[in-house]
Amino acid sequence: MSSGRRIGAVAGKEFLQLSRDRVTFGMVVMIPLIQLLLFGYAINTMVRDIPVAIVDLSGSAAARVIVEQVRVTQVVDIVSSYNTPAEAEAAIVAGAIRAALVLPHDLTHRIAGGETVGQWLVDGSDTMVGSALLALRNMPLKLEAGAPAGAYSSQPPSFEVALFFNPERRSEVNVVPGLTAIILTMTLILFTSAALVRETERGNMELLITTPIYPLELMIGKLVPYVFVGIVQIVIILGLGRLVFNVPLNGAFVDLAIITLAFIAASLTLGLLISTVAKTQMQAMQMTVFILMPSILLSGFMFPYDAMPILAQYIAELLPATHFIRLIRGVYLRGAEAGQLLPDIIWLLGFTVLMLAVATKRFRKSLD
Repeated sequence: MSSGRRIGAVAGKEFLQLSRDRVTFGMVVMIPLIQLLLFGYAINTMVRDIPVAIVDLSGSAAARVIVEQVRVTQVVDIVSSYNTPAEAEAAIVAGAIRAALVLPHDLTHRIAGGETVGQWLVDGSDTMVGSALLALRNMPLKLEAGAPAGAYSSQPPSFEVALFFNPERRSEVNVVPGLTAIILTMTLILFTSAALVRETERGNMELLITTPIYPLELMIGKLVPYVFVGIVQIVIILGLGRLVFNVPLNGAFVDLAIITLAFIAASLTLGLLISTVAKTQMQAMQMTVFILMPSILLSGFMFPYDAMPILAQYIAELLPATHFIRLIRGVYLRGAEAGQLLPDIIWLLGFTVLMLAVATKRFRKSLD
């Protein structure tokens, strides 16, 4: 048999095995198809529709004109209003809004004197959002409809901008907490996605089946060691972030522990579910990559969540990393309390329970 025929025989065998491996074959087709369509449609560096609030202390016609002109820029989406700047600051800390426009009592006097007409209070923990709002600082305003004719100087009015939590606009302040979510997503899902598959490949599954243990107990037992792995990793990441990049913890350690444990549990149970689907460790790795890429690009780590289309936001909401990035930026950078971030915490806990239940059911079914 010639060399070409021998190579052809081996290649034919590999093609046959690939066609029979439905999971791998599906990944070959679906990964480029879905990710190209999804990311090409969703990734948008042009920040739009940033949720903001208005604090109108003047109650004047000029204030209403300014608000309307800010609205039509489409950079911001005015979602609420507050009576005082303190209320707006609390909403920024809680993550309800990303910025607030404060229009002072003496707005008309400021306009007449050519002074700044208001101040943006901005969540600077996301540098791309902060840059987009900084661009509004000198936006041209037409205010003749808001005050008597001839009451304005020739100097165009503008806004002041106060960047909270990251006034120096250092990118590492935004990146380090986000990297925590991405690194934990990659490692924890990868570790646990191979947990049951590894037992099968080593021939240990029969031994586990014969032991007096329930499937749920087996699932939880598999997860416990990796909880400590996740804790070690987050200590390393945030510790180096503090020592090397000078990113301080502005919130309470207890709140950080609560949100971290919730995310670790959600990631581990997702990996456990993958391990009940995959037949080999290679398939488990492929499925992990399929989860990791959307977690990097859709979670708000690289591109602002608010700039993504609605469909992409719905998909992002299914990813644990999306919720954890909101949580860790809220606690670590803005000093928020866990009680102010309950919706994302509850979502992670519910996700954990659901994934654990489905993984346990699938494992029990495989035993039957």
